[in-house]
Amino acid sequence: MTITNGAVFSTISVKPLHPTFAAEVSGVDFSSPLSDEVFAEIHKAVTKYGVVVFRSTGLTDEGHIAFSRKFGELDDVKPYIKAGRKHRLKYTELFDVSNVEADGSILDPESARGQANKGNDLFHVDSSFNPRRAGYSLLLAHELPPSRMGGHTAFADTRTAFDDLSPELKKQLLDKDYVACHSIHHSRKVAAPEAFANVNPLDHPLGRHKLVQCHEASGRMNLYIAAHVHHIEGLAPEEPQDLFNQLYKHAIRDGNTVEIEWQAPGDLVIWDNTCTMHRAVGGPFLRKYKRDMRRTTVHDSSSTAWGLNEHTDVRQGLP
Repeated sequence: MTITNGAVFSTISVKPLHPTFAAEVSGVDFSSPLSDEVFAEIHKAVTKYGVVVFRSTGLTDEGHIAFSRKFGELDDVKPYIKAGRKHRLKYTELFDVSNVEADGSILDPESARGQANKGNDLFHVDSSFNPRRAGYSLLLAHELPPSRMGGHTAFADTRTAFDDLSPELKKQLLDKDYVACHSIHHSRKVAAPEAFANVNPLDHPLGRHKLVQCHEASGRMNLYIAAHVHHIEGLAPEEPQDLFNQLYKHAIRDGNTVEIEWQAPGDLVIWDNTCTMHRAVGGPFLRKYKRDMRRTTVHDSSSTAWGLNEHTDVRQGLP
């Protein structure tokens, strides 16, 4: 039995990677079915730390999907395939977040897909722009560039970000109960303004979610924010961007973030999109080496999963 930051773990070992969140978990054998007890402790670790890392899991696509299903209902890429996007992977439950084209070549960063991917370089949460947001994301490495060539993943702790706000700003946020409007078109336009100069995010549906809400799994208050936020409702025209910039910069300050370095194929990172943000860290590998990463996305099952949105299958970012 180990006790880590007040949490008791009897079947797994947990090593914190940051003072407030993120941990590396060891002692899990993914080659055989996990017991309910082991999975319960993994789930407890994800709830406490928001981000957990497993090294050299040996998981296949099939094992990755099966393990992910233990966390809940999976999202899939079928709407994107139906809209004409090529999918090089065998399973539609896997989101291809690699720099690899369908023919196996390395993605040109200046291509349309490469430009769209620049939005991933900004701190964001998965699927906040869709009617039902993402809960957990499980990202598995299949092929990595050489070390010191970039390709890390950075995370920000949005529960502690709320905790550390001034009492006056906390009161304002709680009293006003602001709604933030999320758009993948907005974050892409911010990241690649020339490529998306003719795109108006307001021409597309927006995902509407409360800016401050309770993270139900832990009972802690949380700042649900992301680079996808186009505007905040209920403010005068000149105010929303100022408030967003203040909160966003506060959430992604150096002391509130951690970078996870991918060490070997089989490394797996799980994060909770409802209490953390993440971003891809670029590097010189982009034009030279493949970075084959595959993600499953678990639909959020909390009472705020749909935010203030209609319960539809609408997806943003379709081709």
